[in-house]
This record gives sequence, C-alpha cells and structure tokens, in this order.
Amino acid sequence: MSRDMPFNEAFSGEDAAYAGSRFATVREALLENLYQQPWGKPGSPPLPTYRVTLRSVLHGLLPRGRPYAFREATERAVDSSADLRWGPDRKGYRRLLHPNGVCLIGTWGISEETGYSGYFRNGSRALAIARYSTCCTETRRGRTRSLSMVGKLYPTLDRDHAALLHTANFITQQDIGGEHSRSINDAELFNAPNTTAWRRGLGTSVLLITGALFGIVDRKPSIRQLYPIAELAKSKEEATRAPTFMRLRVGNQQPKIPGEDLDFRDEIMAQIYDAGDPNPKRTLAFDIDVTDEGETHGPQIRERRTFKNWRRIGSLVFDEAVTSYNADFVIHFAHPTWRDDQNDPATATRVGRKKVR
Repeated sequence: MSRDMPFNEAFSGEDAAYAGSRFATVREALLENLYQQPWGKPGSPPLPTYRVTLRSVLHGLLPRGRPYAFREATERAVDSSADLRWGPDRKGYRRLLHPNGVCLIGTWGISEETGYSGYFRNGSRALAIARYSTCCTETRRGRTRSLSMVGKLYPTLDRDHAALLHTANFITQQDIGGEHSRSINDAELFNAPNTTAWRRGLGTSVLLITGALFGIVDRKPSIRQLYPIAELAKSKEEATRAPTFMRLRVGNQQPKIPGEDLDFRDEIMAQIYDAGDPNPKRTLAFDIDVTDEGETHGPQIRERRTFKNWRRIGSLVFDEAVTSYNADFVIHFAHPTWRDDQNDPATATRVGRKKVR
C-alpha cells in the first residue's frame, strides 16, 4: 500500500449525499481495476497483500494537528450508509483492519418460515454483494487468521433496476482474535463471534485498540445486530422482528479446494472459476442459520458465546467473484449501530452521527 495514499477515513460529503445505489453500478465498479485479467491467467502478478500495522492504526493519534484516522474510520463505518466511497481522488480509502478481500455477487434467499420481518421472512429473495476478507495481513491457509464476510442486500432481483435503493448490510466473522480453520469450508462466520485476543500475537495491540474505539464510538464492539435485514422493504406499520444471532457456513455440497499455503482469495475464486477463464463455471453457496438462544461469557479479551437450536432458513448463492483494487478500496459496508432493543429504533446508540446513550 502506498505510503502517500490519503486515508480518507472521515465521514464526508460523499457519505452525507448518499441516497441509495444501483446494483449494476456497484457491480460495475467492482469489475474495474482488476488485479488479474482474468483471475489465474498464467503469468499474472500475484494478488497484492496489504499490511495491517500498529502505525496505521495509530496514525494521527498524537497531537500534531492531524485527526485520528482510526477514530474517524470507526465513526464513519457506523454513520455512513454509502455503498461506494470513491474519495476526492477516486482512489477510495484505506481499510485499516480488513485490507485484503474478494467480492462476491449473487442472491440471498429465505426458504423457511421464520417469524421474522423484512428480508428474513420466508420467500424473501434479494440481490447480494459481499466481501470475504481476513482481519489482518495473513491470507494463507495453515496460519492463524480471522475470516470474515460482510454483505449488502438489495430488495430486488432485477440486476438492472433503475431506481436508487437503500441496502441492508450485515457483518459476520470468525473468532476476532483468529482461528486455525484450514479451508473456507471449515470456517463458521457469526454476527456475534468469540474473541481470543492472544491469538493475534504481535497484532494483539491492534485488536485491543479496535475494541476500545468501537466501545467509545458505539457499543458492543464484538456483535453486529441484524435488524437492517429485518427492516429491509418493511412497511412503517409492521413491527421489526429480527433474529438475534446468525451463522454463515459453506454448504456441504461445495468441494474443498486443494493446495498448500493457498490464499483464501484464490480458494474462493477457484470455487466459481477455472483459472484463466473469465466465465463462471460453478456457484459458491453458504447456509444461513439463525437462533435467538445464546449467551456471552468472559471478559472482552476472551469472550465466549454459546448457542442453542440453530436452524437453517435459507442460503446465499454466489455466481460471480472478483479481486480488484475497487473491491479493496472503494466498496463500503455500513456497520449497524447498537440498539438496546434490536427491534426498536428509538433505542439506537448513535443517531445522526452522534452517540446518544
């Protein structure tokens, strides 16, 4: 990552002007500035690996007239609903925590009766754009890393819809400190993951700073509620009914991609494409599981969550994937602010870019 690249972390006029987006526009942006054309073509340069460093997380902390970039990034992640953040130079913004990722394009579908509202309701289908990433610098299997999937849902199946639509975003991850899953097939991603801080090794300080800042800016840094999906395209008269916990897992029908030291981005691309061929050959499906039964134990640096009665209610099926500069620097996913009652907007922690409780 270039040292002279601007951080562009703060909430900006671009964020304030957001009025929704078009699926086709976001997809087109992701397909620009590809790292490999096509993926896996012989002779292509390797996928870049951007580093997560304590220096970047502390940038601007000392009183030298510069704003604290990580504090600005934390506030913006919660306050901005923008789907793309181009920045004044069209170079996007630095991801300080999850800089290495691959974007996925497909469909969200709920196939079971749930008792929930919005796009958790049975029969709901939406266009989906997701970003699968790792928390830190490490991208290769066989090492400690924390895999994550964030996503946004469009309340339509028309890939060429003309109207601007507001998206519903979700955040899921493995143990925030890291896990040892060898393949994406073995990873379980939760909206409320465990935290084992010591697994970060030299990156533990970054993790502790992250938790402290999200606690100051918002609340509950290790859980992201699901009400945006439960409120997507919901009438104002209908009550919000959101599940408390969600788990995403690669479907049992997916093969495991072989290879020592395999980068998770290559692993995901190989699920859908043959190397050197730009045409999708397969799909990559994730099961959507939910439950309302879970408990949290232990201090923040070693949180443990136990769950009961998971049930599968649908699937996320992706038929396209892309590794590009814009997939790492331009696309943006909103983090929902904490609500004391997830189904009551009046209990939100942040309203209008301000913490109110």
